[in-house]
Amino acid sequence: MKGLAPLFLGIFGTFAFSWVGLTVIPNWQIGHLNPQSDEEGTDIYPMPQSGMVQWGARVYAANGCVYCHSEQVRADYAGADIERKWGDRRSAPRDYIFERPVFLGKVRMGQDLANIGARAPKEEESPSSTGGASPAPQGAAVSSPPPSAAVSPSPASSPAKAPATSPGAIVSKPPSSAAPAAALKSPAPATAAASPAASPSPSAPPWPEQTAGLPPMYSAAWHHVHLYSPRSINLDSNMPSYRFLYQARRISDARSSDALQLTGSDAPPEGWEIVPTYDAKCLVAYMMALNQSHPLKEVRSAGPAPVASPAASPSPATGGQPPK
Repeated sequence: MKGLAPLFLGIFGTFAFSWVGLTVIPNWQIGHLNPQSDEEGTDIYPMPQSGMVQWGARVYAANGCVYCHSEQVRADYAGADIERKWGDRRSAPRDYIFERPVFLGKVRMGQDLANIGARAPKEEESPSSTGGASPAPQGAAVSSPPPSAAVSPSPASSPAKAPATSPGAIVSKPPSSAAPAAALKSPAPATAAASPAASPSPSAPPWPEQTAGLPPMYSAAWHHVHLYSPRSINLDSNMPSYRFLYQARRISDARSSDALQLTGSDAPPEGWEIVPTYDAKCLVAYMMALNQSHPLKEVRSAGPAPVASPAASPSPATGGQPPK
């Protein structure tokens, strides 16, 4: 009996110290962060999200996108996320202060979605738009995204007609690349990855031309097509289809600007069109709002790095960042 008191105190002390170290101290350190702003108070990051984006996060979670996609860019010394063009800097606690809950994720059957919104074409009008009104001309090739929006290719979103390249590595929380963004596994689409032989260097992967007949890559309209029919963009995609987020209806006077640009066997019968539901629009709005490209003062590696030859590039151990 004399040994029960020390045993009880030892067990209690172990749990108490663990709770303080893993919960209390981290919350004290980063639990009350505020948005970063410049001296004039104009350049504020991050900003609270709209109600549509917040609802899209719920749709994303409800469809299990977080099981196949992550939303955290690791530092260059901890992984190849920056080299894969998933971000220009590592993710930091301040990036998530307005997210409840935070979909960090721990498995990547699809690419990381932390910066999927930064890859959208500049002509994209708004995160909530579906982009159906001003798609790229049918049969025309769309130029690749600008270097600032570059992202490592992934089989889940690589175009079906990508040039002689093999699907690269990585295939994407509630509806992102595969579930809402993660295939809706996460509705976040991934681009076709070029084979090692075709890539000049891992830090500068070639961008395949947009598949003819599809909306501009990573535009809102492209996300809708990817969610509705992932394999129309990448034949090898293992992302499930989220057709239940869309509805077929007869065309009354004119085709809706929200109607999906579908081709082949996915195209609706004559006189019909496929349009997104409100949940689908919110899901795409959420993915289009995912953007951690804004520089942060506490992240030393923020900002683009000058292009240098592999031999001259600083190593991760020294805090260097691969050229963008």
